[in-house]
Amino acid sequence: MRSPLSAAWIRRALPTRRRAVAAAAVVVLVAAAVAWVLRPQGPDVRAEAAMLTVRSGPAGDQPVDLDTTFYLPGDASADRKVPAVLLAHGFGGTKESVRADAEEFAGRGYAVLTWTARGFGRSGGQIHLDHPDYEVRDAQRLLDWLAARPEVRTDAAGDPAVGVVGGSYGGGLALLLAAQDQRVDAIVPMITWNDLSRAFLPESTGKEPVEGVFKKGWAGLFFGGGGNAGSGPAGLSGASAAQPEGAPASAGPPSPGPGGGPGTGPGRAPAGAADPSCGRFAADVCAAYLRIATTGRADQAAVDLLRRSSPAGVLDRISAPTLLVQGEADTLFPLSEADVNARGIAATGTPVRVAWFTGGHDGGEGPRTDSDRVRFLTAQWLDHYVKGAGSVPGDDFTWSRIAGFDALDRGLVATGYRTADYPGTGGTGRREVELAGPAQQVANPPAGNPAAISSVPFAGELSALLGGVAGDIPGQHARFESAPLAEAVDVAGAPTVDIRAASPTGEAVLFVKLYDVDPNGAATLPNGLVAPVRLTGLPAEIDAARPVTVTLPAIVRRVEAGHRLRVVVATSDQAYATPVEPVVHTVALGGGAVTLPTLAGEPIPTAATVWRWVLVGLLAAIAVGLVVVVAVVRRRHRRQDSSVHPAYADTPLAVRQLRKEYADGFVAVSNVDFEVHRGQVVGLLGPNGAGKTTTLRVLMGLTQPTAGEIYVFGHRLVPGSPVLSRIGALVEGPGFLPHLSGLENLKAYWRVTGRSVEDAHFDEALEIAGLGGSVHRKIKNYSHGMKQRLAIAQAMLGLPELLVLDEPTDGLDPPQIAEMRRVLQRYATDGRAVLVSSHLLAEVEQTCTHAVVVNKGRIVASGPVEEIVGESPSVLFDVTDPQAARTVLDRLAGVRVLPDGAGQLVVDTNGTARSEVVAELVRAGIGVDRVVPRRRLEDAFLALVGENSRGSGDR
Repeated sequence: MRSPLSAAWIRRALPTRRRAVAAAAVVVLVAAAVAWVLRPQGPDVRAEAAMLTVRSGPAGDQPVDLDTTFYLPGDASADRKVPAVLLAHGFGGTKESVRADAEEFAGRGYAVLTWTARGFGRSGGQIHLDHPDYEVRDAQRLLDWLAARPEVRTDAAGDPAVGVVGGSYGGGLALLLAAQDQRVDAIVPMITWNDLSRAFLPESTGKEPVEGVFKKGWAGLFFGGGGNAGSGPAGLSGASAAQPEGAPASAGPPSPGPGGGPGTGPGRAPAGAADPSCGRFAADVCAAYLRIATTGRADQAAVDLLRRSSPAGVLDRISAPTLLVQGEADTLFPLSEADVNARGIAATGTPVRVAWFTGGHDGGEGPRTDSDRVRFLTAQWLDHYVKGAGSVPGDDFTWSRIAGFDALDRGLVATGYRTADYPGTGGTGRREVELAGPAQQVANPPAGNPAAISSVPFAGELSALLGGVAGDIPGQHARFESAPLAEAVDVAGAPTVDIRAASPTGEAVLFVKLYDVDPNGAATLPNGLVAPVRLTGLPAEIDAARPVTVTLPAIVRRVEAGHRLRVVVATSDQAYATPVEPVVHTVALGGGAVTLPTLAGEPIPTAATVWRWVLVGLLAAIAVGLVVVVAVVRRRHRRQDSSVHPAYADTPLAVRQLRKEYADGFVAVSNVDFEVHRGQVVGLLGPNGAGKTTTLRVLMGLTQPTAGEIYVFGHRLVPGSPVLSRIGALVEGPGFLPHLSGLENLKAYWRVTGRSVEDAHFDEALEIAGLGGSVHRKIKNYSHGMKQRLAIAQAMLGLPELLVLDEPTDGLDPPQIAEMRRVLQRYATDGRAVLVSSHLLAEVEQTCTHAVVVNKGRIVASGPVEEIVGESPSVLFDVTDPQAARTVLDRLAGVRVLPDGAGQLVVDTNGTARSEVVAELVRAGIGVDRVVPRRRLEDAFLALVGENSRGSGDR
């Protein structure tokens, strides 16, 4: 589909060429001026790399070397002090992971200190998982260092004006540092945790982490990333897991993606490590992991260790204003982690703002429109609370969801929303959707293999990406499904559902999932999120089982009308540890419905910076001006052409003395004059460059004629004329959105027309397309022929009274061409008409009732096909022995057997009497059953335009 502000549309809407040129010049000049004024300026930033030795540990006396880089704005000095940002990286990353973010913060006027956390890259020490005595105390010493820098502004002696920003591992550090050191002025923790034990040992019925289900996939990646965290500072062997110096980093600020995630490269443990399996992990962290990974269960000591590195116990100590950014596509730290952090910090009166975005550990930064919003919120937060510039950001809640596809850059677009009060994961409304399904038996596989796949760390919705190939295992899951929804539901929060379970062992580990199932049966598990539960004290029979409420992970999704909801209860999941003993459980619904939290808000723009708003405003003003011009022109055309020409009121198409001349003097069409009547299939013929396509373009309003008129059912045709709705067309090839299916493209096209869905004829159109089940596949997977068939079906939607097709058989195979011939002949019934342009003369001859032959921009013949063919210079002989007859005829002077007789004996007698030819065949003993004059449309065509004719050249 064309943009309504495309160049072609503007040309045909503006009244004169002079105005078009003037408007174009204005647009170019304004755009050039805006681009010059708002052109991106490379930040004047200088950087200083150094190994800093800090002292930390329980007593604060253990030295550790940290690999740091300090970024300063070009004009920062002792006389012009600037506020600071402490920028932390994600687990497995290094200071290089956040380099681009640091440079952009410095470009905004901040001194930025980045460092490689202990245990990673070139920094020394061991990994303690953001331990208050180690990683957090390291960061405190970095605050001391910042306070001593002459370029950094201070609030008091030894107290720098500083904000702390970090994602994932760095986000946890931001929270823990703000709780431990009151010098921090503001923090922006992203995609991070509240309780590390609950994150890795979740349980969705409310049990403590000691009863949780081990998230082995993510835990294994983290432990592997830390175990191969690169060489230590003393030149120990092993390649660094960090990005190399000078390597590209993600654009900032800030990167709300995984923040480095597990290790990005190979590495080895330091020489002399007590336990090679531990890598650079501290011994207590390593031991806890090995115990949990071996048994699949946590002990209280392991839970206590993980909680030691969790903000959960220190939220009441955080006084720094906090912007919490959490990802919706995150199977590691879901939205609920930020929810608990927000409530705990806000309880003490500290300013808190929450933003959800469509990325996360499984979704990266999300679409550009979404990451821009997060960057804007971060900059706004730091500018006010650290730099002291700008108004109070406010505490309204913002979130987003995927809204569609951007045809310009072929990426996804997210729409942001805001509401005044943060609702948490419970939403502001509730919607109950009834489910149905009997009690079902499900088998727990031995040793958890094979296992269902809901997600893979960093890979997101794997089951959706594979179209259901990977997903729930037959026999290992139960389904409960709703009826189609009568209206769309905007889900934003954590749904709940009650289930019952029975097991001969008295215990079951289950995984509860909520699918969105479209009318074609395709099921999507939003962001691969599942709710693991561990049920104990279960009866052996399902009738004795009590309902248990399961809180599913919070999601943001619009479930469209006509879709179904499906709750699946599975016994296995590749991402989690499950019991090794095989057993069969019975599961059933504990209630009749799934409860969905809903949320409504005000849409917000996603552009993050002032210059974008200015640019958008200027472009919008230009667009509005053009739309106004177009509206005036169209209205004037409609006023002028509201009458009906009485001579053509019942004629589908009348073209009168059409002429198209371009600005350079090129004449594509000089004088074309013809009519198409009801019941006719009219072929528009001519050599390349004869003017056929130009004629069709004028007919469809894609370009304006220099002279002449076109009438459709008596209405003079002008751009935007309402009578265009009575025409279906395929001109200049099909144009479809590649991310939509064939059927979705047809429906989208029909919605754009503004007509009622009852007026469409989807079933007939799809039968014409003959695509079968492929109509539900995405267009990007279509062949050229499939796109052509779908485009013809689109042209026939609504059964328009006049159908205009340009090369409809392009890309079709012979059987499909034959079927298209029958379709067009059937279509020109019930008072409808067809105009078809084609270079396949044999098909036109068999399909069309009438033909119009154009050469060099003029009509050289028109009328019924049989009249154009006329008398034949060739003869068709039906004989008993065609091969022997060929031999005889080849000996006759002047007589020529035509080579393209399509299996028949077609002879050019070249003036020799037919009776003489027949007599010669009979004398040779060849029976002659029939003699028929034969002339093809191709013969007539060549006679009219000449074999070497070249047209004037379509444009």
